[in-house]
Amino acid sequence: MTAAHLHPMIVHFPIALILAGFLADLLFIIFPREKAFQKTGLYLMILGTLGAIGGYLTGQFFTSHPTDGAILDIFERHEILALSTLVVITVGTLLRIIFLVLKKDKPLFRWTVFGFYLAGAVLVSLTGLIGGIMVMDYMMGL
Repeated sequence: MTAAHLHPMIVHFPIALILAGFLADLLFIIFPREKAFQKTGLYLMILGTLGAIGGYLTGQFFTSHPTDGAILDIFERHEILALSTLVVITVGTLLRIIFLVLKKDKPLFRWTVFGFYLAGAVLVSLTGLIGGIMVMDYMMGL
């Protein structure tokens, strides 16, 4: 095992945590009396954000970066999507924590955070898809 193995080992966690947390928040919207969904969504959002930070940093520092060829364009898209995921999910998580601390439980605040969570879920899915294409189609990292 080398440091290059850290990125593929870590990135599956934020993907799963962010998507499961988004699902929990969606279930809370459908079943607002079930507060457990809201808390679960919060905890998974925090853990998913921490995992996204780890996934991004291991990708930046421990993986090889192509310099030319067909994979270069795909790799650059993967990097842009990864950074976008990190920014969106971090901002959403920070807003959620701020609103929680300030006891701002108004629909506008909830929907704002939900929008960030939705964007984060879409972005992490696309990032993972592009990462999978790099591994499966171009054998990058193998």
